[in-house]
Amino acid sequence: MKKRISLKDIAQKVGVSTALVSYVLNNRMQGRIREEVVQKIKKVAASLHYQPNQVAKSLKINKTNTIGLIVADISNPYSSGLARIIEDEAYSHGYTVIFGSSDERIEKCELLVDTFINRQVDGLVVLPPENADKLIKSLHTRKIPFVLVDRYFPELPVNSVCINNHEAAKSAVDMLIQQGKKRIGMISYNTTLTHLQDREKGYKAALKGAGIKVDAKLIKKVMLSKEEEEVPLAVAGLLSLSQPVDAILFISNKTVLPGLRYLNAKQIDIGIAGFDKTEIFDFIQMPISYIQQPLHHIGVAALDILLKNISKRQKSTQLFMEAELINKVQFAD
Repeated sequence: MKKRISLKDIAQKVGVSTALVSYVLNNRMQGRIREEVVQKIKKVAASLHYQPNQVAKSLKINKTNTIGLIVADISNPYSSGLARIIEDEAYSHGYTVIFGSSDERIEKCELLVDTFINRQVDGLVVLPPENADKLIKSLHTRKIPFVLVDRYFPELPVNSVCINNHEAAKSAVDMLIQQGKKRIGMISYNTTLTHLQDREKGYKAALKGAGIKVDAKLIKKVMLSKEEEEVPLAVAGLLSLSQPVDAILFISNKTVLPGLRYLNAKQIDIGIAGFDKTEIFDFIQMPISYIQQPLHHIGVAALDILLKNISKRQKSTQLFMEAELINKVQFAD
């Protein structure tokens, strides 16, 4: 194995002290060291292909300038888009981001958290899966800087950045009602995740506000991570009722995709509302309205909160942002 070049090696070749080499390569004592000496040290360091020992440096300053990001599924456009925004924003602040996907499994999320902490990341950005309460409490108790994104726990006063899911879902159903829809179904989840429950509550609130009775038969629930198999069956169930639905609210972008594929294959045209635009919308004939989440603002705000917590400059913050309803029906031919 090739020997790692040290500060001592550079110092011996230049003919100066190890301390002076350290000052130059760490940009310390600028203006107090002759420029020709600075340039000579840097030239020798480059010729020897010197790489600083980041582990030793991190131990010395108790900081690694790395952030751990745990999303539900990096292949999901929401997660990948958020990851890119956080990565770019972190880079502008001198941080590197390490990624991991929990696949909505608490045991994998716990493993990723332990791995990132063992790698001494300075903080965590987490989209927690179901049943993550104990994990979040543990991070809070251990005073590890972290911020939750997309999901939150009402009973835990920890950092979080989310949208107002109740109002977002309500606005989508209000729109469908204004379009004259009377039998509005919903594809939801069998889950305890609060942000998804908030969307279901928003759906019900819109119906009640319009004097429409909430019909349990119009609410179909699927399992997380089983959308491809279960959503088409759920949509078929809503359409096979004695009084079929005339519109459907899809509670996430992972439910709307298999739902749209089913409706398109059957050439069924009904009112549609979902969360987050995806590329498939451009290839479907029917107009698809959707909730557009302020992804850039979410990512920037999450990182800002995290960095302030890393530097001990801010207490816990719970931030709820408003999403925008994109109504596509008015542009239909």
